[in-house]
Amino acid sequence: MRKAFLIISITILSLTGILIYVNWKFSFLLLIFIPLILMGLYDMYQSKKTIRRNFPLLGRMRYLLESLGPEIRQYFIETDLDGKPFNRLQRSIVYQRSKKESDSMPFGTQLDVYQDGYEWINHSIRAIPFSKVNENPKVHIGSSQCTKPYDASMFNISAMSFGSLSKNAILALNNGAKQGGFYHNTGEGGLSPYHLQGGDVVWNIGTGYFSCRTNDGKFNYDEFVKRATLDNVKMIEIKFSQGAKPGHGGILPKEKVTDEIAAIRLVSKGQDILSPPTHSAFTTPLELMDFVKLLRKGSEGKPIGIKICIGNKSEFLSICKAMVETKTYLDFITVDGGEGGTGAAPQEYSDHVGMPLRDAIAFVYDALNGFGIKDQIKIIASGKVITGFDIVRTLSLGADLCNSARGMMFALGCIQALECHNNTCPTGVATQNPDLMKGLVPEEKSVRVARFQHETVKSAMDLMASAGLSHPDEVTRDVITTRIDRNKVETFAEIFPELETGCLLFESTVPKEFLYFWRKASSEKF
Repeated sequence: MRKAFLIISITILSLTGILIYVNWKFSFLLLIFIPLILMGLYDMYQSKKTIRRNFPLLGRMRYLLESLGPEIRQYFIETDLDGKPFNRLQRSIVYQRSKKESDSMPFGTQLDVYQDGYEWINHSIRAIPFSKVNENPKVHIGSSQCTKPYDASMFNISAMSFGSLSKNAILALNNGAKQGGFYHNTGEGGLSPYHLQGGDVVWNIGTGYFSCRTNDGKFNYDEFVKRATLDNVKMIEIKFSQGAKPGHGGILPKEKVTDEIAAIRLVSKGQDILSPPTHSAFTTPLELMDFVKLLRKGSEGKPIGIKICIGNKSEFLSICKAMVETKTYLDFITVDGGEGGTGAAPQEYSDHVGMPLRDAIAFVYDALNGFGIKDQIKIIASGKVITGFDIVRTLSLGADLCNSARGMMFALGCIQALECHNNTCPTGVATQNPDLMKGLVPEEKSVRVARFQHETVKSAMDLMASAGLSHPDEVTRDVITTRIDRNKVETFAEIFPELETGCLLFESTVPKEFLYFWRKASSEKF
């Protein structure tokens, strides 16, 4: 192909020369062909890309088509049920609700109701009229040791950091939370001015202790108190791990690190910001309980919780044992599914690390109930929750309320371009490029965020009313049925049978399936 390129180039130049000799007006052809030929010659002699070296100029088409592949598939090839991580139907329902357009579907479902994994709600003959149901119920968060409990919405904004998201996106999210009366989780990137626009805030504190760290990356109590006592900050969340990359620590590419972000996070600029995989403020479950008491004191009694993607079951049981032993209780636990993730993460971590949300929620609920402490602690579910059905399904497994990250991004205008990690997000959501973020108008998008949240909660309550339920607390594991195979269906109550309250307090009553992990668990080590 290299020889062919040279022959074709010489031929084109020769023919162009003849045409110019006949009429000088054909000189414009040189402006077209000479740059192309020079590009081809460069391709021949560069050594980094084999395709371009072997197929000068023509090889560039391969990279062009590869870069356009996601857009071609998304707009011309995908069906309504294709597309990952979210298909067109899922994205469309968010867009429709955020714009308050009709989300009704004509002519029946497109789903294969006989496919393995299909799920449905068991409606009731004694369905409740929607007019008699509280359209926006609140969930009370606060253990017996919490002096400033918080009444949260059933559906809230999950952890997304300023830095990963643009300031315009954060402004829109926080103002949307203010308009709709739900909370906005900061993500581990620190508490920025854009989080303090009047919306309720959950301050997420990760292993990097951003916004409350010393110069060497340790926890700084004074900086914590300064921010934790702000009126907008309603709860504190200690982040252990997230669904995108559990056990890895957060990643903010240096391309996204501006002077402002560095100042907010209390870090230096010019390098990737990598959160450590583990905390330095504590090393054992018992030390975690001391840290919880310290944060509760420093925040003047606000709810303190953890965010965790379940990995080793024994480690979570160790936390439960430490709570029982010290009689110090978390106020909430945010459970992130292994399928979660909004920003940059190694593919293997996104694909193969961490327990998926449904299994994790059921396990966490059973563990807390088994130790007799579930009444103290609320469970928050986070991981691909964007519809009313998603909410009811997670409540059925044991969650008390839900968070959504990517659903809220769709409400902001995200088109799933999969450019979150490149600082080239075309919708201005996940970028620090000022030219791109200008396209996102916070005043407009905040309204869409509030609408999406409101319509989704309304949908969830409508579904509960159809099942004869008037409050999220009434959703149990027999509300959802799933198809095991073509001829067998089971409710979540059958798939995930609940443990008896208190059965994990003594070895003699621990169920067989928990015994190995229970024996391995210790309050003195993770």
